[in-house]
Amino acid sequence: MNVIDSIVTQSARIAAVRRDIHAHPELCFEEVRTADVVAQKLSEWGLPIHRGLGKTGVVATVLGRDGGASGRAIGLRADMDALPMQEFNTFAHASQHQGKMHACGHDGHTAMLLAAAQHFSRQRDFDGTVYLIFQPAEEGGGGARVMIEDGLFERFPMQAVFGMHNWPGMPMGNFAVSPGPVMASTSEFRITIHGKGGHAALPHTGIDPVLIACQMVQAFQTIISRNKKPVDAGVISVTMMHAGEASNVIPDRCELRGTARSFTTGVLDLIEKRMQQVAEHCCAAHDARCTFEFVRKYPPTVNSAAEAHFARKVMAGIVGEEQVLVQEPTMGAEDFAYMLLAKPGAYCFIGNGDGAHREMGHGGGPCTLHNPSYDFNDALIPLGATYWVKLAEEWLAQPVA
Repeated sequence: MNVIDSIVTQSARIAAVRRDIHAHPELCFEEVRTADVVAQKLSEWGLPIHRGLGKTGVVATVLGRDGGASGRAIGLRADMDALPMQEFNTFAHASQHQGKMHACGHDGHTAMLLAAAQHFSRQRDFDGTVYLIFQPAEEGGGGARVMIEDGLFERFPMQAVFGMHNWPGMPMGNFAVSPGPVMASTSEFRITIHGKGGHAALPHTGIDPVLIACQMVQAFQTIISRNKKPVDAGVISVTMMHAGEASNVIPDRCELRGTARSFTTGVLDLIEKRMQQVAEHCCAAHDARCTFEFVRKYPPTVNSAAEAHFARKVMAGIVGEEQVLVQEPTMGAEDFAYMLLAKPGAYCFIGNGDGAHREMGHGGGPCTLHNPSYDFNDALIPLGATYWVKLAEEWLAQPVA
């Protein structure tokens, strides 16, 4: 029985695990039940595990035919956490927890790596070691960074690490991977404009922070269109504005929050510097003042060239060259970036289809990431697991440099 056939025969059981995880979503660093499910399955299959890295992380060790004697090792990573949002789906495996949902497919990522783990427990056609990394807190918690700080790469030394994300809209059966930047950095900002409150009928007696905020939001976009080079990518999104408590009162303050994204540190430096200048001068022009906070969260996700090309070759061997697409960079962010800062590797996309796979009872919205009508496509489990298995086998089969 070949790799694909072996995995396909077990995919229905793994899909059931995926749906169980989907029905019991847990937010970042709260993935206790999810980690228990993962650890139970890995132990059931006889794989040694380590728990506690990144608080709720799980790492399994798969030794090859040589017992790992070659010293070669590869890491395969899946994320486990859900999002703080209400699910619109009502099918049987919909979220049982109000305000929590697997709307990004991390339940599916966990399932694909579990399917690979089950195969490895029965068949190990490689020399060396495969580390299976089940990571918490990708959605804003920086779980990858925390696992690294807890000694991930010291306790489990590996020469390369790989990650994968489902991609709605990309036809099922397709992969995408490319060298270089594939996901942006993300930073969060909070600006509090301090004005002078007053009666709405007497605006001349106060300093209106809402008016200043409106000018500021518009001015921020000139940073993207007039300060940054047109060929360099960057996004500033003001996503929250809070001010006022009554319709006839000019508030004394207004708070703006949002994110800034780029693929390079130089562009990010420019955005932060100009945003602060714009904010302070907009306020000064109206005799107001502001406090400006800019927190850099995830760095850009940058695939190393050799590993991206190797991953593409493995994918082509599974689905054919024409099904391996160029990975169009996205301004979304991903904390796998921290792992790629520490180790060579590649982060790829696997097509999740157009949403036609969703069962009766799904929400009326599109099957897109971070959408309350999203659901992972269980038909991807054998394909994604096959990629993990073939990637590990072929990477470890390379001659030592």
